[in-house]
This record gives sequence, C-alpha cells and structure tokens, in this order.
Amino acid sequence: MTKRIAIIGGGYLGAELAKSLDDTADITLIEPRSHFVHAPAMIRAVVDPSLLDRSLIPYDSLLRNGRVVRARATGIDKGGVTLDNGQRVEADYFVVATGSSNAMPFKPVGDDIEGLRQANHRIHDQLKAARSIGIVGAGAVGTELAGEIAHAMPDKKVTLISGTDCLFPTMPDKLGKGLAKKLRDAGVKLILGKRAENLQSMTAPYAGSLTLSDGSEHDFDLVFPVLGSRASAELLETLSDTEKSTANRVKVDGWLRPSSLPNVFAAGDVVDAGDGMTIVAISRQLPWLKATLKELIVGKKLEEMRPYKPWGPKAPILLPLGPKRGNSFLGLFTVGDFLTRKMKGEDLFVKKYNKLLNRS
Repeated sequence: MTKRIAIIGGGYLGAELAKSLDDTADITLIEPRSHFVHAPAMIRAVVDPSLLDRSLIPYDSLLRNGRVVRARATGIDKGGVTLDNGQRVEADYFVVATGSSNAMPFKPVGDDIEGLRQANHRIHDQLKAARSIGIVGAGAVGTELAGEIAHAMPDKKVTLISGTDCLFPTMPDKLGKGLAKKLRDAGVKLILGKRAENLQSMTAPYAGSLTLSDGSEHDFDLVFPVLGSRASAELLETLSDTEKSTANRVKVDGWLRPSSLPNVFAAGDVVDAGDGMTIVAISRQLPWLKATLKELIVGKKLEEMRPYKPWGPKAPILLPLGPKRGNSFLGLFTVGDFLTRKMKGEDLFVKKYNKLLNRS
C-alpha cells in the first residue's frame, strides 16, 4: 500500500519536499497561506514592489498527485494532524516545517498575503518619502536591506545598527569586513557594538528616535526593526516532551525527531538541528529527509540509517548588497561581487521558486 505523508508548512523545505515525494507517496501538504512567500525577494521588494507578483507564488500547481490543504494545523499525534477547520489528516509519517516569523514587510502576519501586499506598498511609500533610515539589526536581512536601499535610493541616509562589534562575528573575518567596507563605500553609516534601547515596535517600521546603549540619541524618518527570525513552533508545543533552544526553536534528535513520537519529523527554521535559520541549511536537511522517508516507505528501520549531520560552522551564506555587489562565504573561502551576483544577487532565486511551484 502507498504510504501517506503529511507535511505541515509549505515554505522552502515543505514545498520542495512535497513535490519531490509526489510520485513516491500519498502527499498532503498543509499550509494556511494561499501563496508561497519567497522571503529574500521581499527584502528587495521594499525598494522595488514590482517583485511582489513574481515572489508571491500560488500553491495551486505544486502537486500533480497529492493535495494542498489550506488550513492551519492545531494538533498532532502519532496517527494524524488536527486542523483549525475541525478536519483531521491521517498519515503514516509527518514532517513539521512551520518555519519562522519576521518583521513586516519581510513576511506576512499569519496567512495574510493581501496584508503583506498592502504593507509592502505602504512601507515603500514611507521609504520614498524618508530622508534618514535606521536599520536595527545587522543579520542577513538587515545587511541586505541596507545594501538594497543604498543601491536603489542612493540619496537616502542609511544607518545600520548592531549590538555586535563587527558584522557576522561567527563567520570568517573577511566576510564581515568586506561587507562593512562595501556598505560604507555605498554611503551606509555603520554603528556597531551598540544596542537600541527604546524600539517602539519589534514587528513593523515606524518613524521616531532611537536611544543607543551608549546614551546617544538618533532621529530617523523611518526605523526598520530587523532583529532576527523567531520560530513558529506552536504546533510542536502541543507535544508534551519537546524542548526549546534559542529563538523559540525546538530541539531534535539525530534523526530530526522533536519528540518521542517515532514517525514525526521536524525541519527547517522551526528546529535547532545545528544549522542556522537559512535557506542554505534547508538545502542540507531536504535531501536527507527525502532519502530517509523513501527508505522508511520500503520498510527500512530509521535507526539503521545514517543520522542527519548539520552544516556546522562551515555553512555557506550568500549576502548580496543589491543586484550588483555583495560577499559570500562558500564553506572554505569568501567570494565577492561577481560570484555573489551570479549566485543570488541578480535574480534572488525568483526563477527557481516559480519553476518549483510550476508557475510559468
């Protein structure tokens, strides 16, 4: 008999895993949103809203054999998933890939795609009207946003603020130093080693002043709070024996299981498997999950299979500063503008994900 696999969450891991197993198992993808949200393009869409139509991709054509159920999962057990519409999806194996949340307009609030569109246009208009912009948080989103604004709107005064003394302190020095130089060359002011003490909002841009940890005051026409993602772990929290790490992420065992339920796996941003909350991390978890589930389907025991091995400190990261410049770490060495542009900066993988979801 064909095995049933329920995948909860249609983000980067869930959507691609569902499609890759569509000819192998009876697939149900459970996702409350009507559209796949291509997050890297949402950063550039702040300066170029025309990207929205190509970066919010309907799920309608993703699967040929399986089905996409538009609903939110509210409970999970060994036999099935309970949905917010009262229905239940039963399956033999489950993969929880509910992702993470971030500030507007980089991800929607819940499943509100239209709200994301409206927020994008509103914040784009605010950005056009603003002269001074403060970006609080110099992770990937904050750094890329600074680069995008500096490239598309060079007349703006952009300030990037970080509590760390350098950019990307856990990565090789060459990466952060190179990015810092390119941002400064583009006119971006960097304030490093100082925290913002009085953010008015953690979830949406606003106009106002910032007090930093050194006591200095800074006024901005627009402040972007970009302090990192937080895992959307509500479904896994319904299990009694899960444990949390940082950023609301759930711990997993060597086979990406978050609890004592032997047939429930979890992956992507929602779990702490030793990887960062990046698409690159998912690119490593995805093939492992695909191969493992295929082996389980034919009767192999999980404990006989090789456990998942995370990227660790050598995880690549691609950081464009607009469509032309940027730096990337590729696991063994750092590269600059040309390769960053060709790998990510020019297209931001927009074509790839439209192809994945079978959108012409």
